[in-house]
Amino acid sequence: MNMQASRPAIRTTCPYCGTGCGVLATPDRAGGMAIAGDPDHPANFGRLCVKGSALGETVGLKGRLLTPRIHGRNASWDQALDLVARRFSETIAEHGPDSVGFYVSGQLLTEDYYAANKLMKGFIGSANIDTNSRLCMASSVAGHRRAFGTDTVPGLYEDLEEADLVVLVGSNLAWCHPVLYQRLAAARQARGTRVVVVDPRRTASCDIADLHLALSPGSDAALFNLLLSEIIRKTDCSTDNIEGFEDAVQAAQQVNPAATGLPHSDLQQFLNMWLQTTKTVTIYSQGINQSDSGTDKVNAIINCHLATGRIGRPGMGPFSVTGQPNAMGGREVGGLANMLACHLDIENPAHRDAVQGFWASPRMADRPGLKAVEMFRAVEDRRIKALWIICTNPAVSMPEADRVARAIAGCDFVVVSDMIAQTDTTRLAHVLLPATGWGEKDGTVTNSERRISRQRRVLAPAGQARDDWRIIADVAARMGWAEAFAWDSPAQVFAEHAALSGVAGALGSDFDISDLAGISDGEYDRLEPFLWPQSPRKRGGRFFGDGRFHTPSGKARMIAVTPRTPPPVSREYPFRLNTGRVRDHWHTMTRTGLSPRLSRHLAEPYLELHPKDAARLGLQPASLAQVSSPHGRAILRVLVTDRVAPGHPFAPMHWTSETAPSGRIDTLVAGLTDPVSGQPALKSGVVAIRPFAAAFYGFAVSTRAIRPDCSYWARAALPAGHQAELAGEAQPGDWIAAAQAMFGLDLEPLVMRDDSRGLIRMAFVEDQRLQAALFVAPGPVAVARSHVAAALASTEGADILAGRPGEGRVDEGALVCACLGIGANRILRSIADSKLTSVEQIGATLGAGTNCGSCRSELKALLATAMT
Repeated sequence: MNMQASRPAIRTTCPYCGTGCGVLATPDRAGGMAIAGDPDHPANFGRLCVKGSALGETVGLKGRLLTPRIHGRNASWDQALDLVARRFSETIAEHGPDSVGFYVSGQLLTEDYYAANKLMKGFIGSANIDTNSRLCMASSVAGHRRAFGTDTVPGLYEDLEEADLVVLVGSNLAWCHPVLYQRLAAARQARGTRVVVVDPRRTASCDIADLHLALSPGSDAALFNLLLSEIIRKTDCSTDNIEGFEDAVQAAQQVNPAATGLPHSDLQQFLNMWLQTTKTVTIYSQGINQSDSGTDKVNAIINCHLATGRIGRPGMGPFSVTGQPNAMGGREVGGLANMLACHLDIENPAHRDAVQGFWASPRMADRPGLKAVEMFRAVEDRRIKALWIICTNPAVSMPEADRVARAIAGCDFVVVSDMIAQTDTTRLAHVLLPATGWGEKDGTVTNSERRISRQRRVLAPAGQARDDWRIIADVAARMGWAEAFAWDSPAQVFAEHAALSGVAGALGSDFDISDLAGISDGEYDRLEPFLWPQSPRKRGGRFFGDGRFHTPSGKARMIAVTPRTPPPVSREYPFRLNTGRVRDHWHTMTRTGLSPRLSRHLAEPYLELHPKDAARLGLQPASLAQVSSPHGRAILRVLVTDRVAPGHPFAPMHWTSETAPSGRIDTLVAGLTDPVSGQPALKSGVVAIRPFAAAFYGFAVSTRAIRPDCSYWARAALPAGHQAELAGEAQPGDWIAAAQAMFGLDLEPLVMRDDSRGLIRMAFVEDQRLQAALFVAPGPVAVARSHVAAALASTEGADILAGRPGEGRVDEGALVCACLGIGANRILRSIADSKLTSVEQIGATLGAGTNCGSCRSELKALLATAMT
């Protein structure tokens, strides 16, 4: 018998976006695992994007928090838990329940979320628990509740395949939800589904668009008000099951088409397509939600579907797609400060009494708590004196991130539960609690179509790490509530959650999974993905197709929306900054940053800038720009592109103090929020841009950690080590000493200098193998980066100083297809050699673009380059 043989694959769920893809994870007995898509999971049918495919590359022990720490020193679990319970209890006793707060995450499992919500709202007696989901989908929650009476997603993923028209609004589905994008692209190919992309930027999703509406940023509500006006003018609307119809129509008719900034022909084409296509789905995401009027934008979209009855039936409906793997699960357990468990209303006394009675809790929060931005303002002014942050990094991801970091640093007592030892937030904690990460956790998540799936443990917990629900329950027990938190397994937590949902269902809640209230540990282990609700009243399927809603009258509500524009720019801050995600990274990269493959596509923070803006500012491609706002400063690599409009640059949000300290984008963003949802406006900050006065640029690779000491640096993982982009405002006096310190090497390097051109190149070789190399130039460094990175730990030695492959060797070039590791140079050579003329031909020849499809727009661009 081969004792080294791999174990059977374990069915689990991807921890990235809200698509909720099924994964087959096969442990290798060496702490790693092989990853494949689960062909039987109804969210993805075996497909995975590149991030999901690379999950096996992110589960090692590198950077993990392996033991509890108190004031930076290792401690036992008993010491840490006793201290947390004592400090929270003392703070509550002296200052009241609202003097403490929990800030949690859409990456928690539902069982973790349920435990935290129960402890805070039902036992501590405050609603000061909020989540980083506030930053991504709170406006959808608020819009749903205003229109439907509850936070209900009406449709299903299969509606993408049944629709004749799919409108993507503020959603770069190709990069942010690639598997849903694949399903849509396949539907378009198979049945001619038409696609409209509504986005100020030309994103990768435009690759399959029949129409791209590059509307003025922030004018989404105006666009859908115009659509509502056209609906009223050209169709007969049935309003028997709608309240607020007249007011909504009157507000819509006040909109001037010029507000959208769209050409009349494009606007009319969109209106005609929508009106003439009954089976229409409108998908929206962060481009709608992350606004100071996001809730109104959501309702402007929903209004159009309600007015035409295009909701709750196959191929029809508004569809919010979430950014995190369990944002929906958090909503279901009441993880937001203004909600109760199971979609009950915290401001409804009957709902509060029902939950308190079920929990047999000593007290119950009787009003909404502080939402995310408000919570950290309360930390700043010392109203919150004890703070527990779980599975998130607000010192990077919150607006006015520097201000938030200072607030956390000044808090009397801060606990952080995380799997990563060093983050911008863990550095500010008094107590660190090691939590299990993906692959070690056991529980459930809910995806964007309301499908609950199991996330199963594949690996043993790292070090002393514990599940978050267990940590919370242990603290609750030490605070005097052991009996109420006496769970022995996540199955018991889930069963309690399901039982409470039956209470909620009896009160009229849409969320009811009470069929699973008596689930056993064994049944939980075998649980298949299912759609909620699952109860005697209703099972799965769509909502609202029968015309019944969850309002007191049973009717839907249309909301009168008066579009608002963002505050104007000024002479001091003349640009409006859009922020978002890149294709291959996730949140603050604590997981994806471990994968060399995922770092090869876009390895450093950047600023997309229109050519006219770049020319006016004197910024060249690949140079560096200093971006400033009233709240912070960043330095970013310049990417000159007409994908953005003049005056509206774009920058991604993933980089941190660990990867690129000057690339922390949310330091620039104001804490301006939607008055209804409390969601921050992360896509409309005002900034100034000017050239960064770099005295030198550098590129470095090393088998060891790189520790730069300069104004700008950005690190990324390589298969054999690390790379870093560098720039500084002053050159070091001794470049050799500076390089030795940066690489932690005592070796004497091989050096090539060209003082007339300001070039310095060094190679550090030990035992005939390249240990590190540094390339310095007065401008952006021109070397074949993929070639240099591949030479690390090889016998290249001094040959690497040429910075490009020798004769007969091939440079892959910048990575385009991360799934298969195919670079731009190889693609261009294949286009030329094989005379390829289409993306499909490139796929057939090389495979590029045939897996997740997210690189198809880049393949198109390379084709265009090759043909000019």
